[in-house]
Amino acid sequence: GVHGLHEIFPPLSTLFMVGRTRQCKELDTKGKVLRVLVSVAKAVALLALLYMFICSLDILSSAFQLVGGKAAGDIFQDNSVLSNPLAGLVIGVLVTLLVQSSSTSSSIVVSMVSSGILKVQVAVPIIMGTNIGTSVTNTLVAMTQAGDRSTFRRAFAGATVHDFFNWLSVLVLLPLEVASGYLYRVTKLIIDSFQIQTGEAPDLLNVITDPLTESIIQLDKSVISGVATGDPEARNKSLIKKWCLTYTNTSLQNVTVEGPENCTSPEFCWFDGNYTFTLKNVSETFNLEKCKHAFVNVNLPDLAVGLILLALSLLVLCTCLILIVKLLNSMLKGQVAIVIKKILNTNFPFPFGWVTGYIAILVGAGMTFIVQSSSVFTSAITPLVGIGVISIERAYPLSLGSNIGTTTTAILAAMASPGETLANALQIALVHFLFNISGIILWYPIPFTRLPIRLAKSLGNVTASYRWFAGVYIVCCFFVLPLLVFSLSLAGWKVLVGVGVPLLVLLIAIVVINVLQRKKPNFLPSALRSWDFLPLWAHSLDPWDKVVTVAAAKCCCCCKCCQIVTEKQDDEEQNSDEKDQEIHVYDNLAMTTEEKDKDQTKKELNILSVTQL
Repeated sequence: GVHGLHEIFPPLSTLFMVGRTRQCKELDTKGKVLRVLVSVAKAVALLALLYMFICSLDILSSAFQLVGGKAAGDIFQDNSVLSNPLAGLVIGVLVTLLVQSSSTSSSIVVSMVSSGILKVQVAVPIIMGTNIGTSVTNTLVAMTQAGDRSTFRRAFAGATVHDFFNWLSVLVLLPLEVASGYLYRVTKLIIDSFQIQTGEAPDLLNVITDPLTESIIQLDKSVISGVATGDPEARNKSLIKKWCLTYTNTSLQNVTVEGPENCTSPEFCWFDGNYTFTLKNVSETFNLEKCKHAFVNVNLPDLAVGLILLALSLLVLCTCLILIVKLLNSMLKGQVAIVIKKILNTNFPFPFGWVTGYIAILVGAGMTFIVQSSSVFTSAITPLVGIGVISIERAYPLSLGSNIGTTTTAILAAMASPGETLANALQIALVHFLFNISGIILWYPIPFTRLPIRLAKSLGNVTASYRWFAGVYIVCCFFVLPLLVFSLSLAGWKVLVGVGVPLLVLLIAIVVINVLQRKKPNFLPSALRSWDFLPLWAHSLDPWDKVVTVAAAKCCCCCKCCQIVTEKQDDEEQNSDEKDQEIHVYDNLAMTTEEKDKDQTKKELNILSVTQL
């Protein structure tokens, strides 16, 4: 063990000190001071950009709630649909996509369980769905790094490893839950075994980010819960918070009721002609102080404000992410990058190498607990995976830890519930926690079972070659597939089984044949040892890539082509040399791509020549 540590740390310090010594010897005092000031300025700028990045994610979540919050509440209202486990799972995915926050969708579920609208057993699949829906954010963040193939390959693989973990966990645990009630029974046993008292959920990173985000927008999140629980007044209320300081006065007053059966008690019930009176507690709310955010006095509907915030937050998010990546690339290069990569990706010496991954899980859980959002944490490490500072093998346990970290925050938030609703709220939070722990047990301890890493790397290789496939993956996995399952589940179990089972059997057969083609082709008939018997478009993305590339080239070059045709018509009397030169300039302008492969360049030249014709 000591020898292993000696192998790790002396080379790191030697590389760092030798590089620093050589660089410093070449600089005078002024150069050294300037280098230190530039380094400090870059560090401060990095922290500022990270702060803006986190705030923009918060505003993005608020924007999605303004756009689709009430729709999410309406989706949760149909209890007959929610009783179907697959429909509940899909609703959890779609609602989390709408509000871009698993904590918000989970809080809606908790409020519905607490009010008795949903049973805990019905809410379990919805919680699984929220776990899937929250993983789309870092996948979208990875899309911003599509400029460079190798960076995009690593970033998209690092982001989708979280997706594959969630989907595979649901694929195993949802049937198990439907068959045995595993998550419900275990969490019920935990709740009944301990005397749990109410507490308060902590505010950690929110203390820093709230001053900026609350100066832009503040939302009344009780409106979404009110719509979900069927409150008629909530439907007509705006999500934008107008009054931040209110006073509620409750007093006993004489009120008119329809009949003596509606009186609070026979002693407080009297009649005056055709009218019946009783004593009731009547609450009046007085608005004392208006909120101080930018949209408090704006007379716009929630949808318009949400779209404005959505555009602005996406702009700030992408700008911050690009600048963060550029800063990290400038700071983490040369020997400094070697040091950081070695520290982050090196395992403990034998025989304690297996401990490293579990420590990474704890680090991911701790960091997510601090930032109080798994989306923020996984989105923050995605650029680091893209530039190669963090390996995918190390990003995987960090993502698993972030899943646990976000559930601990939900547990503490549930403990702040009132005493009468504490047990149900806490049980739902524990279901979320136990689901992620069970997924880690399934897909992490044994290296052979770490399928999400292999699947994410394969998808990263595909999307690096065909970048358009990343968009297809996001649309299919997070929209088309959930909506298809939801539609089939609405049609009934017979339709779902009749359509779903053959598709599932076909998918399993394709996977098995693919594995045998790679590992044991002799076990297969000669016809199945390759997919060449199928049309090319059915087993290769090359034909689709040509279609997409031609379509993209036509769309992108349409304006330039029209401009050049117009110039040709205006200059018909010019000599042929000038015309040839003009065409040559057009070709050079159109070829401003980042492709470095010669084959790819030739293919794009052919496409552009077709487009020009």
